[in-house]
Amino acid sequence: MNLFAKLYYQLRTAAKALRLYLVIAGPGIVVMVADNDAGGITTYAATGSKYGYGLIWFLLLLIPVAYYVQEMTVRLGAVTKRGHAEAIFSGFGAFWGWFSLIDLMIVDWLTLVTEFVGMTSAMQIFGIPAWLTTAAVVLLLCGIMLTGRYWTWEKIALLFCALNLVYIPGAFLVHPSVHEVLQRGLIPNFPGGFNGQMFFFLMANIGTTIAPWMLFFQQSAVVDKGMLEKDIPWGRFDTWLGSILTIVVAIFIVVVTGTALHGVNIDSAAQASILLQNTHHWVGTFMAIGLFDAGLLGAICISLASSWAFGEIFGWAHSLNTNIREAPWFYVSYFLTLVTAGAVVLIPGAPLVLITLFVQVIAVTLLPAALVFLILLLNDREHMGEYANTRMQNVIGGTIVVVIIVLSTLYGISALFPSLFG
Repeated sequence: MNLFAKLYYQLRTAAKALRLYLVIAGPGIVVMVADNDAGGITTYAATGSKYGYGLIWFLLLLIPVAYYVQEMTVRLGAVTKRGHAEAIFSGFGAFWGWFSLIDLMIVDWLTLVTEFVGMTSAMQIFGIPAWLTTAAVVLLLCGIMLTGRYWTWEKIALLFCALNLVYIPGAFLVHPSVHEVLQRGLIPNFPGGFNGQMFFFLMANIGTTIAPWMLFFQQSAVVDKGMLEKDIPWGRFDTWLGSILTIVVAIFIVVVTGTALHGVNIDSAAQASILLQNTHHWVGTFMAIGLFDAGLLGAICISLASSWAFGEIFGWAHSLNTNIREAPWFYVSYFLTLVTAGAVVLIPGAPLVLITLFVQVIAVTLLPAALVFLILLLNDREHMGEYANTRMQNVIGGTIVVVIIVLSTLYGISALFPSLFG
């Protein structure tokens, strides 16, 4: 009897913990999975086709990197009750506040353009014109925003996150050799040598796994959701789970193109989808569906990150729990960001593929400044108290910044002196 009572108590405790997590869950998973956006899918597809399974080990290293960066935003948002833009203005003054905001606006808008590139390219595979896709997406995203509740918006976003897993069955359908995936993917190496092209791909993969907009988005989401200090452990778990999911999906995309398209020059995920449909129809279809979903999820989050930041800086009402009458400028900025980014895709002859690839590199180049602000804010013990960074967290954060700066510098040198690295 005591055994059954003990088992019943443990099950009740586990069920209670699960219910509590489901209440807190959202910001960490959404921000991480949304980072597998249209530009990210293109980056992973190109990585697999170029290097096969050779850089899977590098992607695995990005799991803890993504977690440690984003976990800081959970603590900062839950303790200060401020979004990231507001926290920078308050902590460092107007000059650095405007610097970070302009930095964010440039990267966010360019990244949002790549989301529309991905969505329109994916739908063109099914015969749907770009103008129709753009108009439908803008109307859909505005409709989601106008629900007037953060909870509703988050649950819709989580549904799109689940659809992002469509790449996993696609990997099994191309029948990769598990032995080769493990042998070539888990042993650190640089296929083709450590040259300028390798720098580009390493930076692009970092840039699509950790981006400045993610810092602003998750911290503002934590505040809008109303998370408190007591919720931080669950926020950390949510972020860990999101970090794992985003890299797992990335690895499956690399496996798909590394198996079916290795050695083929891929400029975009849409091109990969078309090529795959010729030999693996369902895999190519899954790739196209996943590309559209990735672009849509990225657009949902990136445009919202910008609107949250604008609201924080100008003192506008900036919550999803407010309606359009209570927060008109919050919704206007959101709508204008969407429309202008979507319009770029419709410009004849616009270098869309080039924009998609280089946005990832631009993002990682601007990332160190955002990370430095974040680490400094987490060392403000007067405001953060027991949730301030520990010495080990500062070492980890500092190492991430240094590695990104080194890679950015090496890439710049390799671009100026291409023969230097062979």
